[in-house]
Amino acid sequence: MNEQRMEQMQARLTQALSPSQLNIIDESHKHIGHAGAKSGKGHFVVQISSSAFEGKRPLQCHRLIYDALGDMMDTDIHALSIQIQ
Repeated sequence: MNEQRMEQMQARLTQALSPSQLNIIDESHKHIGHAGAKSGKGHFVVQISSSAFEGKRPLQCHRLIYDALGDMMDTDIHALSIQIQ
């Protein structure tokens, strides 16, 4: 299930931000028993580099990522750690 989510996340981020580097890590297994895990949503780390981030503050970069992921933030993702490289 999370593998499909990760593929969808990768497709959305790639389409919106054309990253030069993108790595998505599933850390859901570390949160078994946590409220978000009970709901079936995942915990992920996104490591990303993109020219779309040039000249932007970290919060603006995070907003671009949230916008790219869209409804997945409500339906599939409980926690998202973002590492801009």
